[in-house]
Amino acid sequence: MQGYAAGFVAELSERSRLPLDYTVASLRLVDFVVDGLRRSTSERAAVEGVLRGLGAYAGEVVVRRAGARWVDLDERERELFGQPVGIRMPDGRVWNPLGKVVKRFEHGPAESLERFYLLLHGRRRPGGPERPGRCGDAAERAAC
Repeated sequence: MQGYAAGFVAELSERSRLPLDYTVASLRLVDFVVDGLRRSTSERAAVEGVLRGLGAYAGEVVVRRAGARWVDLDERERELFGQPVGIRMPDGRVWNPLGKVVKRFEHGPAESLERFYLLLHGRRRPGGPERPGRCGDAAERAAC
C-alpha cells in the first residue's frame, strides 16, 4: 500500500498541485477533496479509484505518524471492513482508513479523516516505545 499511496500522491500532485506531504494536517485536505467529490457526484462507483487512493494516503499518514503498519486482513476482517487491507496499530488494534474515506464520501463531514487520526486509539506516543499487541486471534483483532 505504501507504493500505491506514493503513486497516487505523485499523480494527484502533478495534476492539481495538492500539498499531500504525509502530515496529520494534510488529512484536512483529504476531507476537502472528498467533500468536493461528494458535490460533483453521488455515484461512488464514479470516484472509487480516487477514494481508494485517498484512503491509501490516509492510511500511510497513520503508518508514518502513529507507528502503524499495513496488514492483509483475514476473511472475517475483510467481511467486516469491506476492504482487503487495513492498518495495525502498535497496540494490536486494526483500523480501516480505506473504509473511512468511503464513509466521508457517503456521510459527509461527520466522518472527518483528520478527526479520525486525532481520536485514533492505539497510537504510539511520540518518542515512546511501541506497546506489545494485545489482540490475539482474528476475532479479537476485529473487536480491537
